[in-house]
Amino acid sequence: MQRRNGLQMAAAALLTAAAFLAVGPVSAAPDGSRWGADYFPNVPLTTQDGKTVRFYDDLLKGKIVAIYLMYTTCQYACPLETARLAEAQRFLGDRVGKDIFFYSISIDPKRDTPEVLKSYAKKYHAGPGWLFLTGKPADIELISKKLGLYSEPNPANKDGHTPVLMVGNVPAGQWMKNSALDNPRFLSIMIGQYLDGWQHRAAEPLKSYAEAPKLSTADNGQYLFTSKCAACHTIGHGDRVGPDLAGVTRVRDRAWLTRYMETPDEVLAAGDPIATALFQQYKEVRMPNLRLSEADVAALIGYLAAQDAAAVAGEKAAR
Repeated sequence: MQRRNGLQMAAAALLTAAAFLAVGPVSAAPDGSRWGADYFPNVPLTTQDGKTVRFYDDLLKGKIVAIYLMYTTCQYACPLETARLAEAQRFLGDRVGKDIFFYSISIDPKRDTPEVLKSYAKKYHAGPGWLFLTGKPADIELISKKLGLYSEPNPANKDGHTPVLMVGNVPAGQWMKNSALDNPRFLSIMIGQYLDGWQHRAAEPLKSYAEAPKLSTADNGQYLFTSKCAACHTIGHGDRVGPDLAGVTRVRDRAWLTRYMETPDEVLAAGDPIATALFQQYKEVRMPNLRLSEADVAALIGYLAAQDAAAVAGEKAAR
């Protein structure tokens, strides 16, 4: 089911791209165009550093941007959204802050003050060119509606919003909607090349899909780790946003791991000492509830256990 949903999101992104983008040279959209100053609100927002900026004049005009909605107390998609964008930022390097800009806009401005947002940005290693923004609720709702990111209030959706990333080349009038939970490398390619380099790629020879690397689906645990966990964790390559998971199946009880992966928000809220210690150690970054099924959690733990067993075998062979 999760893979099918991912494919549907990817297909939707491609269809959206086809609807918004045209092959050939792109021209700058004048301020009076459909996607210019007459369309986007120029309301004031406040950055994590307490600076007042105008949404169109200061954040959009003349830029390539990636925008999503979030709130710092979210226990579901927001932590993963932010971690994925942090990875995309790493892939894009110093382009972020020069010709590409990231904007995280809080939908909970009453609690997400500039100070709170600054602390949250630091936890995810947000670099230059990535702003976390707050403002008046009515202004944020207006922005979300104009960007197509607005979600109607839904008591059944505990998250409070849909994890969507809106990417735009503002001068060219090109906009694309994509899942904010997508693979970070794909997001970085889409942001850095798909929009910025569209006018150049028309002259490039098209490559066959046969040349694409094959995607291994044999190990569901590996697939889940890559798609759900790798933005925050490594296995044997050091801490990232969260802890390095090398050896985790040897030091943590299997029942605890299962419970924590299935409902990390509930485990933390119950005052579990291990969850509390991890929360404090990793700058109060919340482990998101990814709504993993029992089968998914079992596959993930099995994959981690296999990695741990392989590491032990390698250590013994090296002696």
